[in-house]
Amino acid sequence: MLTEVSAHTAAPAPAPPTAPADAAPARSAWWVRLLARVPWGVGYGFATVLGWLAFRVFPYRERLVRGNLTRAFPHFDEPELRAVMRGYYLGFAQMLVEIIKGASLPGEEIRRRVRIVNLEGPRAQLQQGQSVLLVGAHQCNWEWMLLALSLELGYPLDAAYKPLVDNWAEREMKKLRTRFGSRLVPAKELLPDIIKRRDVVRAVAMVADQEPTTSEHKYWTRFLNRDTAFYLGPEEIARVTRFPAFFISMRRTGRGYYEMRIEPLAEAGEVLSTGALTERYARLVEQQIHDAPSDWPWSHKRWKLRRSVYQSRARQES
Repeated sequence: MLTEVSAHTAAPAPAPPTAPADAAPARSAWWVRLLARVPWGVGYGFATVLGWLAFRVFPYRERLVRGNLTRAFPHFDEPELRAVMRGYYLGFAQMLVEIIKGASLPGEEIRRRVRIVNLEGPRAQLQQGQSVLLVGAHQCNWEWMLLALSLELGYPLDAAYKPLVDNWAEREMKKLRTRFGSRLVPAKELLPDIIKRRDVVRAVAMVADQEPTTSEHKYWTRFLNRDTAFYLGPEEIARVTRFPAFFISMRRTGRGYYEMRIEPLAEAGEVLSTGALTERYARLVEQQIHDAPSDWPWSHKRWKLRRSVYQSRARQES
């Protein structure tokens, strides 16, 4: 059973620490550092070729991508559908280049390329000694979303993540994600970690649009024209901790340039019925997907869970 944590146990926040923009990051593998030095034009040229190959020559999960898009946008004709698919493969390839470049980009370059709008909302809460919950989605370049927040927030930032199976990949991604001072916490350990460190005024960040295959706590709603299960983690954390919650959207403003926008999701201690916060989140994620459909990961097997099968199993186990 979850125990409520008072939102007022933390002492008033001290003056915000200086964001570690110039902190020396942990060194990545030599070949990652080498690729990170490739000029932007060369990197994006490679991304264009890679995206073309994945779309036209060696189609990457084409049936899955097409099927997901057709269900989400049944009004698309064939040219519209192929345009979104082409944009998805190209955008994903560009993101891979940007992630590698992110291993060595100076903080000022990240700041120049990722603009954050309405950061004053969560920052004002932090200045009053109130920790906050930041919830985003896998839209555009979510890795740069974390780097930009680490640089601009001015307060400790804990980010929930799912550890990778491959030890080398896990080590390299940790170096990338923490290079500007953020702290990674395995998603399964997030709530106990928050309770244990409740005296630390900080932001807790997570993305929650992936399928909750390993979680017993699910919320079902219509999302992109399908019955879809959502992870209830953000909602449970907001209820237990009484943290105010904010949604972070991200949109592409140019090749390698993004804008993040922060808006309230739930007030501190707001009393909500079960699923209400998750429903708000699902609607905001759905809206940003409709605004820029090419920038969401359609090759992900998002709908493996079937509501009828899940409910049948739940009845059998009850």
